[in-house]
Amino acid sequence: MTFVRFTDRPPFRNPWAEFERIRQGLDELSRTYIERGKGQGLANVYPALNMYEATDRLVITAELPGVKVDNLDLSLEGDTLTLQGKRDRRQSESGISYHRREIEAGSFSRSIALPVKVDPEQVDARLANGILTITLFKASAATPRQIKVNAE
Repeated sequence: MTFVRFTDRPPFRNPWAEFERIRQGLDELSRTYIERGKGQGLANVYPALNMYEATDRLVITAELPGVKVDNLDLSLEGDTLTLQGKRDRRQSESGISYHRREIEAGSFSRSIALPVKVDPEQVDARLANGILTITLFKASAATPRQIKVNAE
């Protein structure tokens, strides 16, 4: 029978210590990102949008509350639609203290890869009640065509 001395054992290793180290690193990373992003109005994915395809068109809707048409710029280059804009900061009253402040202000930019070819001459964009609706009509090559089969 072999005796193992208590001092010969390897030290106990806490399996959760590595997770705690990773958590602390992520906390530090997010703190650094937030501090650098202050005043720039950066957001993870802003504006939030939906995109769906109909037979002859592609429709994109984006949530843009508080954005004015004058502060909005859309551009289409190849198969990429770029949405840029700016939401103005609201003048806050002096002497108030926020408990929570989640509505960002500042500049934003988002590029979207389009899944189909579109006709750059047939684009319609409307901003109503904080919702931007962009309608892009498909290029004639991307539009499905019905082929008539004749019987002999």
